[in-house]
Amino acid sequence: MDIHTHPTAPGPDLAVSAHGLVKTFGDFRAVDGVDLEVRRGEVFGVLGPNGAGKTTMIRMLATLLPIDGGRAEIFGVDVATRAHEIRQLVGVTGQYASVDENLTARENLWLFGRLQGLSSKRAKATAAELLGSFGLEEAANRPISQFSGGMRRRLDLAASLISRPPLIFLDEPTTGLDPRTRGQMWDTIRTLVADGCTVLLTTQYLDEADQLADRIAVIDRGRTVAEGTPDELKSSVGTSTLQLRLADRERIADAADVVRRILGEEPVLTPESGGLNVALPDADRAADVLIALREARLSVASVSVAKPTLDEVFLALTGHGTDDSTSDSAEIKEAS
Repeated sequence: MDIHTHPTAPGPDLAVSAHGLVKTFGDFRAVDGVDLEVRRGEVFGVLGPNGAGKTTMIRMLATLLPIDGGRAEIFGVDVATRAHEIRQLVGVTGQYASVDENLTARENLWLFGRLQGLSSKRAKATAAELLGSFGLEEAANRPISQFSGGMRRRLDLAASLISRPPLIFLDEPTTGLDPRTRGQMWDTIRTLVADGCTVLLTTQYLDEADQLADRIAVIDRGRTVAEGTPDELKSSVGTSTLQLRLADRERIADAADVVRRILGEEPVLTPESGGLNVALPDADRAADVLIALREARLSVASVSVAKPTLDEVFLALTGHGTDDSTSDSAEIKEAS
């Protein structure tokens, strides 16, 4: 795929530098003092459940919402005071395709080009190039109403690249896509970075962040609770994870008590399957747990020791999973 970008925008080594970002809706603080530093040429993942503040943060950085508190710069350009310059540096792809249902793919891209100041001839050429880059040539003259979800998402991403921005904001770009189409989107994102783009990706999919992101910020209830590479975040909850499934799932609470007594760690339970996961400071401690379970007459149906996953990191940091949308609905209403 030949997607040309211009990564040579002015500014320091940081593509995004944000400190103490705040956004309020009435009494609700959707973003509550977030700090963020995204380096040029990386995929930076922002991980969190629905309502965590991810979309609101993206909209502030893209000048779509005013910043209520804190400061942000894109390639050294102040977001709050130089909005016009910021809009030349960023492309934004949202959770749902921002295209006109009544136009064809080619017409949509031509229109986006014209709206961004391209001549009619240049907009037509750019549309043709992007349709080819995203594998949409055969569907170029079909109305968008006939597109699948994955095709719409690829077209939306293509539209965000009309002006060749050096920084792309991808706000949950694979939400609702089937696994095959998600994989295609992942390949497209990797190609963008290989061609010189910087990508800030928000997602609630832990595997997506693990696959794509060079570094990850975990956001929950409007605040950053951790930041690091995927491996750094995983190592923060232990070097290994003991995964157990009891023969009698009704006794999972008893097994959890044994784990707390032996390891002094709080296990993550899945009562419906009789499952229990716990971070191990040392993989050898798994034997201590198994011996104690046998002494307590708790039969184990299956056992494994594996490296920690981002699921366990998120649970350890927040006390709930990424599908637990406990935050106020104000952000979702605002973003819709």
